[in-house]
Amino acid sequence: MKQQRLSAPSGAGPVSSGQRERKMAGKGLSGLVKLILLVYAVLTLYPLYWLFISAFKTNQDFFNRPYGLPLVWMKENIVRAWELGNMGRAMLNSTIVTLISVLLTLALSLLAAYVLARFRFPFKKVVIALFLAGMLIPIHSTLVPLFLMMKEIGLLNTYGALILPYTAFELPIAIFLAMAYMASIPREVEEAAMIDGNGWWGIFGRIIVPLCTPIVATIAILAFLRFWNDFSFALVFINSQSLKTLPLSLSLFSDGFGTDYSLTMGAMAIAVIPTIIVYLIMQEQIMKGMVAGSVKG
Repeated sequence: MKQQRLSAPSGAGPVSSGQRERKMAGKGLSGLVKLILLVYAVLTLYPLYWLFISAFKTNQDFFNRPYGLPLVWMKENIVRAWELGNMGRAMLNSTIVTLISVLLTLALSLLAAYVLARFRFPFKKVVIALFLAGMLIPIHSTLVPLFLMMKEIGLLNTYGALILPYTAFELPIAIFLAMAYMASIPREVEEAAMIDGNGWWGIFGRIIVPLCTPIVATIAILAFLRFWNDFSFALVFINSQSLKTLPLSLSLFSDGFGTDYSLTMGAMAIAVIPTIIVYLIMQEQIMKGMVAGSVKG
């Protein structure tokens, strides 16, 4: 009997080889992407690491060993910075101003975005254009007019001198983000809620707002970062020592004759901790909010 040979189908060898090459290329590309992301992560996190190790150095150590670990860990820098900068009061002021501004921004932007995303009315596009035009206004160019206006109405050296401008300048971007996200929510959800007996306020409060949790977190963290770190508005509108915010308290460690870098770094380390905590708590919702508004369905 003749033994029959089993031969591979014609072209099987080249296809297998091609698949192997593509697989290897895919692994190489994946490794390259991971390497780039690792380098980016290191470059992003290193300034934070440098800030915290510098907060425990002496001024001499700061200049002699700018990138090394402290020879002696000066924990007194944190205590002295807290006391000399009156940072407890400054942190309380920043917390009050930031929280009220964030809550106002969220409430007004969600209401405005819901109307613009869901209702039809005359000149709707003009209203949207006016809101979006607010993003084009250079914020610092309004400092002098705002100062004169607040002086006339007696708002200087009050929390309102910061809360109102913060909210007004954050609203355009907040409305833009919330409107894009709400447009991706199916209208069938609202129709089902109306069948169940909900009015517009019920739909907004019970359906829309809970579904908008990711974009609410995104708006909140963006607003928090802007308000918490603002220096120029607080510098112009606040003169009272009892109302100074954290960025103003940091400026106390530097004058026209020199800068105490050990205390400055200690104060900055204290100031940045709340920002890190807020971001870590809300990071998952922030990532969802950043991408969900771009997908319709």
